[in-house]
Amino acid sequence: MSFDPTLAERRFGYGLSPVVAPVASVAAMLDGVAGQDTMRARYPLPPYRHLREQLVRNRRFRQYARENPDTEEGKAAEQKVKALRREMRLDRLAWFGHSMLRRINTPAAFHERLAAFWADHFTTIGKAGLTVGAPPLYVEEAVRPFIAWRFADLLISAVTHPLMLHYLDQNISAGENSPAAQRPGRKRGLNENLAREVLELHTLGVEGPYDQADVRVFANLLTGLGGTRDFGFRFRKNMVEPGSKTVLGVTYPHTGTIEPIHRALKDLAVHPSTARHLARKLAVHFVSDAPPDALIDHVASAYLSSDGELMATYEALLTHPAAWQPEAVNIRPPLEFISTALRSLAVPEARFAALRPRDLNALFLKPLRVMGFEYQRPGGPDGWPEEDDAWVTPQGVAARLEWAVNAPVRLLSDLPDPREFVVKALGEVVPPELGFAVDAAENRAVAIGLVLASPAMQRR
Repeated sequence: MSFDPTLAERRFGYGLSPVVAPVASVAAMLDGVAGQDTMRARYPLPPYRHLREQLVRNRRFRQYARENPDTEEGKAAEQKVKALRREMRLDRLAWFGHSMLRRINTPAAFHERLAAFWADHFTTIGKAGLTVGAPPLYVEEAVRPFIAWRFADLLISAVTHPLMLHYLDQNISAGENSPAAQRPGRKRGLNENLAREVLELHTLGVEGPYDQADVRVFANLLTGLGGTRDFGFRFRKNMVEPGSKTVLGVTYPHTGTIEPIHRALKDLAVHPSTARHLARKLAVHFVSDAPPDALIDHVASAYLSSDGELMATYEALLTHPAAWQPEAVNIRPPLEFISTALRSLAVPEARFAALRPRDLNALFLKPLRVMGFEYQRPGGPDGWPEEDDAWVTPQGVAARLEWAVNAPVRLLSDLPDPREFVVKALGEVVPPELGFAVDAAENRAVAIGLVLASPAMQRR
């Protein structure tokens, strides 16, 4: 089977919209990725330095309050700390709303799906305090701008970002023979977290051609990557392990700079195992939990022959017949399910702007948790699972149905006619049993909920 606009929106985007025309061709899908990021401009998120500035202010006020607990100034500083934390919580909810509006309104839904895919591939988690809200700003700065570049560029940007270094404890990693480790009274040692995740998750894959010795040498090569107290980036020469390092048969000389790290990441980016790992991951995410080997081979070949050009890789994915098989087999994870529902309902921008923090919590964040999805808090650096078994649970399915029936009526002043809605949401081929259920529903809210919770809507 070849390109189909309805299938393109359902499988490679966030479903059909009653107000945004379906994409017209594979070329248009690719243009939407490579072209101007209009949704980023329309629904902006602040730069990562916004969080850094918040952290600096929070630290200063907290320190002053600690040092002057009994003075009026100290008490005022403590109140400012609390106000900053409230402000950050409100910011996080606003950023969530902007991310949903991007998905609702974009004419280039494949672009939004790819941004989400790579954000998950390079998962980070803010560990505590204000950093809990940092992942969206990290994605906005380190991931989203690079999804149409070479994978090496995306890899370097994500791996060396301050939040990634914070999350995987790279800030404390020092070579055993580095000046920092040799200082009297300072216990510093090597941390392998970043090296292991780069090899296992970001590049070669868990089945890749490396062993524990490679992880350790690579960890020594990565020493020097670190952050500042305000979560900026800083290369720390005094923590670099001296001497050359050989990773997967390639020797990187010691220069005392970041250059050997960049070289190693570029080499990993074009390794055949990386090509196959990424090809399989893209195929699993967009096509099937068990994609055919021919599709994986085709995508991996395009990746290698283009030296890791992501646009060539996407084109290979979209032009293979297996990508257009009509059966919808992959279940949408919870956040994608809600995004698809919002897009099909064309929830207006003004409605999101009117939602209060408690509304956003009640309508989205709490139901997502019941569905098994803690927003911005995946279980580990491997991100969210792709397997249907992770999401098709009695509790998760019940939560989806409850949300599908109850949330739309709170988001729209007037629900659409269910008989028209089911066609606009699913296309012309509506399962007969779903059409019958819609006609027999006791009211509009139930009918709309049945459409949103139907297998035809939840699978892509």
